[in-house]
Amino acid sequence: MSGSELIDLERARLALRSYGISADRGRIVREAIMVLLADLDARGEDSLLAGRLREGTLRTGIPCTTGGQWLEHG
Repeated sequence: MSGSELIDLERARLALRSYGISADRGRIVREAIMVLLADLDARGEDSLLAGRLREGTLRTGIPCTTGGQWLEHG
């Protein structure tokens, strides 16, 4: 992960903590992956993951994160 992605992950951890949810960065990453994989399983080609990867690959030829910013899906 890039430095800016780590900062985004830490911001997510702190946001969750402000909601009363305690989780370390590893758990957040694992949960996020499971959510994306479940969405892929349920929605296939229309899933958030497929859309982001499709858009990122078509636009840049590289993975869909750049400087911690995700490409928009839709």
